[in-house]
Amino acid sequence: MEFVEYTVDGSVAVVKLNRPPLNALSTALASELLEAFVRAGDPSIRALVVTGSPHFAAGADIKEFQAMFDSTDVASELANAILALERLAKPTIAAVRGFALGGGLELAMGADFRYLASDAKVGQPEILLGIIPGAGGTQRLTRLIGYRAARDLILTGRHVSADEALELGIADKVVDDVFDAAMDAARSWAAGPTAAYGAAKAALSAGSAEGLAVERKQFITLFETHDAKEGVQAFIEKRKASFSGE
Repeated sequence: MEFVEYTVDGSVAVVKLNRPPLNALSTALASELLEAFVRAGDPSIRALVVTGSPHFAAGADIKEFQAMFDSTDVASELANAILALERLAKPTIAAVRGFALGGGLELAMGADFRYLASDAKVGQPEILLGIIPGAGGTQRLTRLIGYRAARDLILTGRHVSADEALELGIADKVVDDVFDAAMDAARSWAAGPTAAYGAAKAALSAGSAEGLAVERKQFITLFETHDAKEGVQAFIEKRKASFSGE
């Protein structure tokens, strides 16, 4: 794979994003993530760590959003990859350094646990482009931190520090050696009752499909609006967007 490194340490799979400098989530990268997560379904793998360096993933490749004004198929690959991660019948940990924004935070929320480095920044800034999270962000963030806190982050698009992410409940831990801490935890999980972990995860996530479908429909609809076109173009041109409400 060109943009994703897949390695195995004992019974722990490590999936590392490798599209420097920001690990922007292109269609090709998302496709390779999906391939890696499917590969990790092997019964010999009993836990997984997903990570990236120096940034976990600083959101989607905005230039690819332009293609979505003609076809929204571009975004579906990331949503499929995150769903595959979420459905793995074994414990998973996202080890987050630097930025985990937009699709990057959505990817991290597909894991069971999020360990953040002290310099990490997370957020759902899609609203600043005139769109919304489209790979499960509205649903997973609400389930994770509650409606009021999720509403604030999604409607403002603001970035959140590692310490605030811990306070809100986005992060499970904030540690300096984030990858080593994630690997230590993954090895511990890998020694546990894997089948029971998988059963518990399936029960915990039951009932989420309807909300994901609503988010997907609204996300696609927004690409028919003037504001979405303006927001994406303004980002690419490094200027402030002028939204009309249409």
